[in-house]
Amino acid sequence: MSRTALLVLADGRFPAGGHAHSGGMEAAVASGRVHDTASLEAFCRGRLHTAGLVAAGLAAAAADGCDALALDEAADTRTPVPALRRIARRLGRQLMRAARATWPSTDLDHLARHRPQGAHQPVVLGVTARAAGLAPLDAARAAAYDSVGGPATAAVRLLSLDPLDATAVLARLAGELDIVADAADAAARRVTAEGVGVLPAASAPLLDITSEQHAAWTVRLFAS
Repeated sequence: MSRTALLVLADGRFPAGGHAHSGGMEAAVASGRVHDTASLEAFCRGRLHTAGLVAAGLAAAAADGCDALALDEAADTRTPVPALRRIARRLGRQLMRAARATWPSTDLDHLARHRPQGAHQPVVLGVTARAAGLAPLDAARAAAYDSVGGPATAAVRLLSLDPLDATAVLARLAGELDIVADAADAAARRVTAEGVGVLPAASAPLLDITSEQHAAWTVRLFAS
């Protein structure tokens, strides 16, 4: 195992398409719910413990070798909004391209063959982590960080926030990120014996609603 692979996978410069998405931040800024550093931190904390926890659980289970196709179906169940399903699969397809070029793997090939339109991004992330020789907990950490790193970066562009302040928000969330990753990893370890139903299924209804609304905008800076 090379832990350096985790740095490559979690690097915002890894060509997986995440830079074009705000994780709901653009809609939150437009509504006034996020307008400064404090509200950014509140938004990221909420997203971490809902969408981030769900993504981390799926990623950890995939990295643990659980059936990726079953996990992809579980991701669909946990993503009730059509717009978010489309986005998750689009991001999964983009990540798959980068992953297969970086860490060629029969597991990645198998998933790509059975999900030509793209599997959910957290599932692809977990299979990628496994291909890179990373542990399920590493995959959970990468997914949890991605759930807040993208929105924080988007907020800098949308609000002209000081990048140092946005980075400080992520640093303050580090302890909670570890807690979320640990919980996701613990749930993933139960999947083989108990099924995918044990994975986290936290919801964020407001994020769901605003994501669907954002998808209908004719003018926007981010794809989501």
